Order: sequence, then C-alpha cells, then structure tokens
Amino acid sequence: MKLWVDDVRPAPPGYQRVKSVDAALWYLRNHNRINSVTYSFFRIELIDLDHDAGDYASKGGDYIEILKWMERHNVNDIPIRLHTMNPVGRENMRRIIEANKWKEIR
Repeated sequence: MKLWVDDVRPAPPGYQRVKSVDAALWYLRNHNRINSVTYSFFRIELIDLDHDAGDYASKGGDYIEILKWMERHNVNDIPIRLHTMNPVGRENMRRIIEANKWKEIR
C-alpha cells in the first residue's frame, strides 16, 4: 500500500490518503504486521508527504512529525517521497531523510 499524507490534495490512484499525523502514525504502527482479521500481511511500500498539515495540525502537528516519529522508532524500511510545495519544510524533511540514510524517491 502507498500512503498519501496531505490535508488538501487528493491522493493519486493507488494511494491511501490520510490528512493528519495521528492517522498516518496508525498505519506506521501497524506496518509489517499480519492483520488479525484477514490474516493478510500489511505493508507500506511508499509514504508520500506534504509538509503543512493546515487545519489538521491539531492532530499531531505538521507532517515532518511523521519523519521524527520514524526516526525515534527506527522505521527505516519505507521509501519516502516529498510532494510539499513548502521549500523550507522540504529541506527540513530532507535533512532528516539524509541523516538517517533513508531512501527518498524524487
């Protein structure tokens, strides 16, 4: 599954859209686990991030918080794409990605 994290833009076909950090973290906490109902393996193959959460910032902050959470919990096996139009936010997010040697899809 591909995760699209954005408060405004709709997800491209084939993506699961979430609008808040808290919602994205639910998926990340369950990443690489077997679904106890369907017994299917749950895997995130890509996380595509905006930076500014807008009205959804009250539910976990801006989307850079997802990268900080991934860093704290050693989640390093998910490729990341940044689709934010915020140049400062993009560079701040990219610094976290590069510091952890994560794979960024450009």
